Amino acid sequence: MSKYIQLHILTSYPASNLNRDDLGRPKTVIMGNAQRLRISSQSLKRAWRTSDVFQQALGADIGVRTKEMGKYVYISLNSGRKLTEVIEKHDFSSISGIASNDVDKKTKEIAKSIAGVFGKTKSLPAKKEDIEKDPLLDLEIEQLAHFSPNEIKGIERLIEECRTSDAVPEGGQLELLRRENQAADIALFGRMLAASRRYNIEAAVQVAHAMTVHKTEVEDDFFTAVDDLNVEDSGAGHMGIAEFGAGLFYLYVCVDRELLKENLGGDQDLTSRTLRALCRAACTISPGGKQNSFASRAYASYCLAEKGDAQPRTLSVAFLKPVSGDDVLEKAVKCIEETRSKMENVYGVISESKSFNAAQGTGNLDEICGFVAE
Repeated sequence: MSKYIQLHILTSYPASNLNRDDLGRPKTVIMGNAQRLRISSQSLKRAWRTSDVFQQALGADIGVRTKEMGKYVYISLNSGRKLTEVIEKHDFSSISGIASNDVDKKTKEIAKSIAGVFGKTKSLPAKKEDIEKDPLLDLEIEQLAHFSPNEIKGIERLIEECRTSDAVPEGGQLELLRRENQAADIALFGRMLAASRRYNIEAAVQVAHAMTVHKTEVEDDFFTAVDDLNVEDSGAGHMGIAEFGAGLFYLYVCVDRELLKENLGGDQDLTSRTLRALCRAACTISPGGKQNSFASRAYASYCLAEKGDAQPRTLSVAFLKPVSGDDVLEKAVKCIEETRSKMENVYGVISESKSFNAAQGTGNLDEICGFVAE
């Protein structure tokens, strides 16, 4: 079994703003003395992790990342409903606008003790008027925590015990953290718990920021909106500017297959399903930024998959000189394949490979997914 799996993917996006900076502009990067559009790895990983592709392939083996588990526990205890049902429906209606004098103190104490297992909980503000804005704020964890399915089931069982005993859990009851049989997304992307470091999980996958293979400019779209019921004023009801860009993006993904299997408790079947889901998502799932405005959903036009035991390496150097002229996709594919061939001349053949090229209609995604999973 090969230790490393590498994916080199080319995806073309039309006018889009998939991943914005703090000013709302598409993210960029300077490479080869030229500006490129960029999509952050964080944006890509979230899009994959929350996609239907992951849900359909991995289902019950996907975790939940949230700061608000304490509030979900409170709702479950207070409503008599199962925790998994409350999480699935994201139902905060029972605590929306709740006043501090309506909070059940015992229920809150139980919820806070459970949430505190996964991280330090927030403090309530000093002023009463600020407390009234969210009297359950101290049930939130200060940092995002990733909960595996086994941990959620453990919390659910403890909720039922507390419901019966009406007692705040303590000691061994609060041993809720798990390392074994981790969720597929935690095994892939890792987990960091500052308060319980021995339960941290090292990520088995590394995802580069995607960047365009050619020089790009961020453009402005001036737009107006009309008030449908305003018959007296012919002017716009609203005006604004939306910034966007377009381009062919190169994405590099590297997976430590042995670490992934270790993170998944040695489960070979789950490891294979996770690799298939990752490969399919990387080739078919777009980040959700400004999709309603641009409908910039795209499938990969090209994917080169490699597997082997040698030290991995990106092929981004193929685009240090920006691709220019006509047939950008064809030239980009040629750059990748020639760069790989030249590196093999220098370092030797370090991996076996398989690819598809949607522009030419050669190869297919199912073959690539099977290749990385076997």
